[in-house]
Amino acid sequence: MKKLLGAILLATLAGISVASAQSYPSRPVTLIVPFAAGGATDVLARFLADRMRAGLGQPVVIENVTGAGGTIGVGRAMRAPADGYTMQIGTSTTNVMTGALYQLQFDLLTDLDPIIQIASEPMMIVVKKDFPAGSLKEMIAWLKANPDKASAGIPALGGTGHLTGLAFQKETGTKFTFVPYRGNGPALQDLVAGQIDLQMEPASNFYAQVKAGAIRPFAMTSKARIGAAPDIPTAEEAGLPGFVASLWYGVWVPKGTPKEIAARLNTVMMETLADPTVTRKFQELGLEKPAREQQTPEALRAFQKAEVDKWWPVIKAHNIRGQ
Repeated sequence: MKKLLGAILLATLAGISVASAQSYPSRPVTLIVPFAAGGATDVLARFLADRMRAGLGQPVVIENVTGAGGTIGVGRAMRAPADGYTMQIGTSTTNVMTGALYQLQFDLLTDLDPIIQIASEPMMIVVKKDFPAGSLKEMIAWLKANPDKASAGIPALGGTGHLTGLAFQKETGTKFTFVPYRGNGPALQDLVAGQIDLQMEPASNFYAQVKAGAIRPFAMTSKARIGAAPDIPTAEEAGLPGFVASLWYGVWVPKGTPKEIAARLNTVMMETLADPTVTRKFQELGLEKPAREQQTPEALRAFQKAEVDKWWPVIKAHNIRGQ
């Protein structure tokens, strides 16, 4: 009798799960952006949210939750109900680097369920309009002659931009001060205003301001020039051989989200990435999508683990701590 009741209970729960997945979503879905509005992650999230609406049949609402290098936003996602109505878009900074920077109350690798890796993009090395150099080579020479006199804005200590800056200092023998901000948007505002001297952050942060002449670009940290900015040389072309760095983006949901709903979200995201409009936009922004066979939860989980193994020792070796 107990076995029979158990079987009935399992069948009932399975039926509820299937019915829930079939009716999902019945209301708007929230996409948490762990950075301030205006930065690269926020811009990408809003662009994708608009296009996911068709696949989901419901609006995707952006919620910016800033602070502590993105960990407050990630924590908000982890504490949300695992019902498919909360997603989190993150980066190599928020969902990898912060684990070595902060004493987190959660595990980045196990307390969120991966959905998909979205794309990766190079950094752009930019300076304020009146910076006393006209090229990357001249910038390096000026920084060498003026150690610790320049300031570089970063959205988070230990983030990809920060680590790129540290690698740049090591490669060039230069020294400058890192100034942390609550997101790329505020840092860019200060760069345009001349309050800081330079940035090395995701390229899509800077296209509009570069086009407007508000800041000046010196190089891309990509292996080849990108279609979004064909006139900007790679770092190697500009005089810094082998200097390559990129930021990647992914989407996660709270741990325990029903597999059927997670699969639905993955399918919608794959369809969104395959949209010709998205493809053209990514090309304009210099974003590179992963191969279709890598657009799976399992691939993102494996990649995230590999990134932890690669970057956590670097952060700890430099004794970088989140603030």
